[in-house]
Amino acid sequence: MARLAGRKAVVLGAGSPGNMGQIIARRFLAEGAEVLVAGRKAPPLAAFAADTGAAHALCDITDEASLAALADAAMDAMGGIDIAVNATGWGLLKPFLDTSRDELETMTALQFIGPYQFYQAMIRKMGTAHGGRGGSIIQISSATATIMLNDHAAYMGTKAGTDHVIRCVAHEFGKEGIRANSISPGLTDTPMTAEAKTVPGLFEAFLPGYPLGRIGSPDDIAAAAVFLASNECFMSGENLQVNGGLTLRRNPTNDEIAASVAKATGQA
Repeated sequence: MARLAGRKAVVLGAGSPGNMGQIIARRFLAEGAEVLVAGRKAPPLAAFAADTGAAHALCDITDEASLAALADAAMDAMGGIDIAVNATGWGLLKPFLDTSRDELETMTALQFIGPYQFYQAMIRKMGTAHGGRGGSIIQISSATATIMLNDHAAYMGTKAGTDHVIRCVAHEFGKEGIRANSISPGLTDTPMTAEAKTVPGLFEAFLPGYPLGRIGSPDDIAAAAVFLASNECFMSGENLQVNGGLTLRRNPTNDEIAASVAKATGQA
């Protein structure tokens, strides 16, 4: 339908085959956007670019200079930035008392400081005060920034933090034509969860929390990202719960997950 015709998009976190960033980028391309994909792994980025015609660049979200270089690369490749998506993340699962300072610092660098500086780099190109024409910043957050999941505190806290920073961006830079929103998936069938999916009964433990009766897919998130990126969107500073109604209910406890696995493996 070419809902994004003429739009120029940066998708950071697209460095693994078939991950959420790549699915979003494919959907943007199908909707008529020019797209630059970025991440830390050169071969998958180059392969995606060769397959789709997208531009690509290396970028480490934990490195401020790398983020500035990404913004410059997007300007060189596409002549502007209208859409900026951060789809990076690390699904650390570790008991609260066992989480180390090094892990906290890694998580904060990747999921709070890095996104903050990504927004800064993009705003400096997108904002009308800087010669841009405004646009849409989209952060991939998590339902767990709102509801509980055991052994996930560092992940949950940093995602919740970026949700609030997105609200600040929306508040401060709306006058420059910039919208900023986040999308919160629940458990999603992606490469990041591929290993967990092989555990019998694990995904099934989550299903009772979903009123719509299924685990989410990257396509669900990409569809929401298209809306937020399009000129149809009159929304800013919001967190879209794109998770089949999960936040109306809850994630399973560790005991419930263990019971589901035991049942599926005949150990119950």
